[in-house]
Amino acid sequence: MVLVLFGASIILFVSLFVLPGDPIGTAGGERARDPAVRAVLEKRYYLDRPLPVQYVHYVERVFRGDFGESYRLRRPVSSILKSRFWATGRLALAAIVLEILIGVAAGMIAAVFRYSFWDVLVTLTTTLAIGVPTYVSGSIFQGIFAQKLHWLPLGTQGGGTWDIAHLIMPALTLASVDAALVARLMRGTMLESLRADYVRTAYAKGLSKRTVTLKHVLRNSIIPVVTYVGIAFGGLLGGALITETIFNWPGIGLALYTAISTQDNPIIIAVVTYGVAAFVIVNLVVDLTYAYLDPRIRLE
Repeated sequence: MVLVLFGASIILFVSLFVLPGDPIGTAGGERARDPAVRAVLEKRYYLDRPLPVQYVHYVERVFRGDFGESYRLRRPVSSILKSRFWATGRLALAAIVLEILIGVAAGMIAAVFRYSFWDVLVTLTTTLAIGVPTYVSGSIFQGIFAQKLHWLPLGTQGGGTWDIAHLIMPALTLASVDAALVARLMRGTMLESLRADYVRTAYAKGLSKRTVTLKHVLRNSIIPVVTYVGIAFGGLLGGALITETIFNWPGIGLALYTAISTQDNPIIIAVVTYGVAAFVIVNLVVDLTYAYLDPRIRLE
């Protein structure tokens, strides 16, 4: 984890300052044309030092929880993103719950009733969901549920909270592709488990199909799904940029989009650093979960 965070921070920091752009122009606006004003701003944001010195200064600040000051808003980045972290966390949690419920249930149905109408339906639906980009599915949901049926609000009043009316559309949009992938993965792993020797042994002992499916097959099939869901959840916590932009959800994805548009480097660095940290921490939790799900791993 430490090596991944260290490597990602170097790549991010160097990339932002090597790519063409004028962050001082963002910070100073029209005043930045004045050489004196420009020199003051460069000193204020530590941009008058060599790049290695800037990086060391940045790492020292990060260890203190200080991501600097936004060029555009002239406020501490930590205070700007504090509420946005929680908004993205709510959206990511809602999306991952939908992803697990829909994906695991659909995959189980497709595997248990292989080659039936339900299997074909799940296969066709997941193929369609995987092929539709997020910005398209989000626009479709808005057009159907908000503008045509008027079941859900199109605006963002209450956005970022646990209000189901405002949360369900962006969460479903965010979960749609991953839920389809989970369903396909669950179907494949369950079909493989259903052909295993221990399943035949369980049936030979007289266990019912329901007991074998839920107690033995499901538990052994869920491990690859847990791996994928962990990776997906880490990515969602890092900011769902497209979905938050479509629904104007006040999370870190929308903050990242705005920061990239205005070259507000301190916000970009803070959001991406948070995303990498969330990703590696969630994956550590997933690795530890394997031991609970699989006794063989626990014994090793």
